[in-house]
Amino acid sequence: MFTIEQIETAHEKVKSGADFPKYIQEIKDIGVTAFETWVTDSHTQYFGKDGFQTKSEAKYDMLIIADFCDKEGFEKYLRIHQKGETDYLTFCQHCAETGIEKWKVNLGRMTCIYYDKVGNEILIEIVPTA
Repeated sequence: MFTIEQIETAHEKVKSGADFPKYIQEIKDIGVTAFETWVTDSHTQYFGKDGFQTKSEAKYDMLIIADFCDKEGFEKYLRIHQKGETDYLTFCQHCAETGIEKWKVNLGRMTCIYYDKVGNEILIEIVPTA
């Protein structure tokens, strides 16, 4: 199965949201089937075949997630991130500011779902292919 080190090597190539599709393809190729990332510190739970799971460590100091979600503001920040105009930490800060607690990516369905603090699905998007 895959390791956190393999995933981190792939993630090091991501400089902005514009690089996300290549990253997704690379981790899919090593066996990742899904992952869940928490905005508070960017720790991520990765899932593979036959129930395999592994978890990354925190990537930065804790962010405070807003209690209420600003979907419109989040969508604006997501668009600029996907154009390559912000780095990963800035995007995570924007997520926290607009009430996004986590996202789940399903590599079989090629979807990314963003959630607020109470578990509401805020946005479902199709992950573009590389």
